[in-house]
Amino acid sequence: MQSPPLSKTAYVVQRIREEIRSGVIVPGEPLRQTDIAERYGVSATPVREALRLLSVDGTISYSPHRGATVRELSADAIRDLYLLRAEIEGLATALAVERMTEDGYYRRIAELHEDLAAMHGEGDAGEMSNRNRELHFAIYSGSSPIITSQVERMWAALPTRLTLWRVPEYAWELTRQHEGIVEAIGARDPELARARMREHILAAAKFREELSPRSMLWGC
Repeated sequence: MQSPPLSKTAYVVQRIREEIRSGVIVPGEPLRQTDIAERYGVSATPVREALRLLSVDGTISYSPHRGATVRELSADAIRDLYLLRAEIEGLATALAVERMTEDGYYRRIAELHEDLAAMHGEGDAGEMSNRNRELHFAIYSGSSPIITSQVERMWAALPTRLTLWRVPEYAWELTRQHEGIVEAIGARDPELARARMREHILAAAKFREELSPRSMLWGC
């Protein structure tokens, strides 16, 4: 069954989130309605409504002098975001395992993990980051649309123009952790899968702090 087409407002929200996540739009950058409308091929009305929605959920901020800008998160705020990610993504993983009813779900996850592991030493860091995202959301897809949408929102707050996958030792460790998560899913052990996903997210946050406070802006 195909998903219904997005409304123009939802389309603009999705595009802005994607461009923030990919680093096309950077923290502190002004969001001009006319520029966005022209770039996305829509009128000013859905852009205005999209910016209002993004302001409500904290993705952007608005001031009379600067207008709408992408919110700049402090290092403390990003640490808190990772703590929240660890709990919610752990929950999403556990629920997905509990609700797993077909082997195709596990095979897809195992294939994505193997593809990502095979990219070490050859793949572009940006491509590895994208495959990492694909793997994570393939796991969460078995949980709940409500939970997955919250995870999407948290990931969108962290730009991926810089990524831990650029650092070989971190990339190998993240892949090793993926192996443990995939094994727990294959064993249909929801609590073990939850614990390993939680540890994985917290490890990514720790790696950022080891690099430098500024690297807390790096995407996983």
